[in-house]
Amino acid sequence: MEFRQFGRTGLKVSAVGFGCWEVGGTYGRIDESQFQRAVAQAIDGGIICFDTAEAYGMGVSEEALARALGGRRNNVVIATKFGVGYEEMPNRRDSSRERVLASIDKSLQRLRTDHVDVYLVHWPDPNTPLDETMRALDDVVRQGKARFIGVSNFRLAQIEECARLRRIDVVQYAWNMSVMAYGSLAYGMLSGTFHAGMSFDENDWRSRGGNLGSLNLFRTLFGPEHFPRNLAAVEELKRLAVKYGKSLPQFALRWTLSNPVVGTALVGFRASAEVTENLGALGWDISNADMAEIDAILARHGAVTVPPGWLED
Repeated sequence: MEFRQFGRTGLKVSAVGFGCWEVGGTYGRIDESQFQRAVAQAIDGGIICFDTAEAYGMGVSEEALARALGGRRNNVVIATKFGVGYEEMPNRRDSSRERVLASIDKSLQRLRTDHVDVYLVHWPDPNTPLDETMRALDDVVRQGKARFIGVSNFRLAQIEECARLRRIDVVQYAWNMSVMAYGSLAYGMLSGTFHAGMSFDENDWRSRGGNLGSLNLFRTLFGPEHFPRNLAAVEELKRLAVKYGKSLPQFALRWTLSNPVVGTALVGFRASAEVTENLGALGWDISNADMAEIDAILARHGAVTVPPGWLED
């Protein structure tokens, strides 16, 4: 396993992290026994960074992770998030002081632990001043309920404003400091198993053709105009992966890890076989020439790698 500095925490985490969105239920039914075996195999293989969130099934993911970890909680780094998914709130978001303090206690109870290693704001809440949120997170750290704090899906200007209020230890999905990169396999697009005409389970959010509220990122992956182009790019990327004797997921994950700002690249594992395969992304490098060829392939097929207003409208 490769280990890297985790933001400004002083912790070192596995270069590959275990993302737990899928087990929350928004990808359709997940076999929990397979998930538990995947968690055990991941830890055995050196993966020690686990990412979950209150919004992943409104607690379902956190509870499943706790059951899977069992007595191995102290062997891993847990990051969880709050601030989105509340149906009673405008835009389903709330990062108020009251929500921060209530949500951390609920997350700790679900995770069966007395603290999390990193507690992140999942999405920015335009109705709550950032100062209020940062002060509340300060209290969470002082109370020993979280070791470090971070933000996810914030624009650069918002990150900078937060950083003026208190230190931001971890950023998820931004590129100005060591980050947790999510969607490392483009939500399955880079698994190499998708094809034209395929259909997703009706309970799988990808069945909506990339429509997920106001978010733009997914439209350029699964939207009807973009999906065929992306599939064509994937076919070329597969041939490049063969040159290294690697599967496409291994090749794609190595590409992500080649960016020096990436502290850990999150992958959603459903089964232990996926853990084994993705560990094959470690211990080798992609040449500079082939890194340039990847860019050329994506450009040739019109794949949108950085959508305009990529977060949301």
